[in-house]
Amino acid sequence: MKVITVAGDNLFRIAAAELGDATQWIRIAELNLITDPVLTGVTTLLIPDFDPNAGGGVAAQ
Repeated sequence: MKVITVAGDNLFRIAAAELGDATQWIRIAELNLITDPVLTGVTTLLIPDFDPNAGGGVAAQ
């Protein structure tokens, strides 16, 4: 796991850049307790380790 700080970004782009798969944005959202994938202001995020089996962009039920 790593920590990044971004200014006004979105979790789709961050997931694509950090995890190589934009559909894994939900993993970042859940880890950081974020419900809106569009970020405003300066935000520090925990980025989960890469998991080639994760994805889909659907929150766990």
